[in-house]
Amino acid sequence: MMQMMVELDRSFSRESLRQAIQERFGDNARFFTCSARDRTADQLIDFLAGRGKFVERDKGFSTRPEHICQH
Repeated sequence: MMQMMVELDRSFSRESLRQAIQERFGDNARFFTCSARDRTADQLIDFLAGRGKFVERDKGFSTRPEHICQH
């Protein structure tokens, strides 16, 4: 999901990010991170926001490649 955000290179609101995730991965997709499993899109957004993975931008937020774990 974070790679998708980097590729799209635009700002997101929570709602627009949820919509982009659902369009790309489907409504029932589940996600994992290096320390969390079986997350819905909303749970993943909350988790990543809490970990400081998002960067404030004009009209929302994005992420940076260096914020993506490689393990």
